[in-house]
Amino acid sequence: MKKRIMIEASKCVGCLNCSAACMNAHRPGGASVFSLNMSSRSNLPRNYIYQKDGKYYPVFCRSCDDPDCVKTCMSGALCKNEETGLIEYDREQCAACFMCVMMCRYGHPMPDEERKAVVRCTFCQDTEDKEQACVRACPTKAITIKEVE
Repeated sequence: MKKRIMIEASKCVGCLNCSAACMNAHRPGGASVFSLNMSSRSNLPRNYIYQKDGKYYPVFCRSCDDPDCVKTCMSGALCKNEETGLIEYDREQCAACFMCVMMCRYGHPMPDEERKAVVRCTFCQDTEDKEQACVRACPTKAITIKEVE
């Protein structure tokens, strides 16, 4: 079975726990979240929350069935893993054209600090514990994991 991050925006309170947990999970050294610099451009979260009309909207990679980011990636740095259903990214192959950034219908990937690659959700496959940090950190359970076909 494939797994997907599911969002129930009506439960989001804008606490940014998911963003902090994501940043902490992807920084080297495994230090405490309490020493995390939330304004650091060198360690961007792989998700973000925007506010509109007093409501919060979490933005995460949806691992689309027909992903625009993959279709527009000219260098082949993005591909969809048919077994897991996840979008995989090869930083070494990335041409930093940012077509994926422009074409994602959810506004998910973003340029890194040096504008040489993109920052995108890896479903925590590149972290030590492999459990999705954002899901674990959400106090209202607005972010969950669902198995899909």
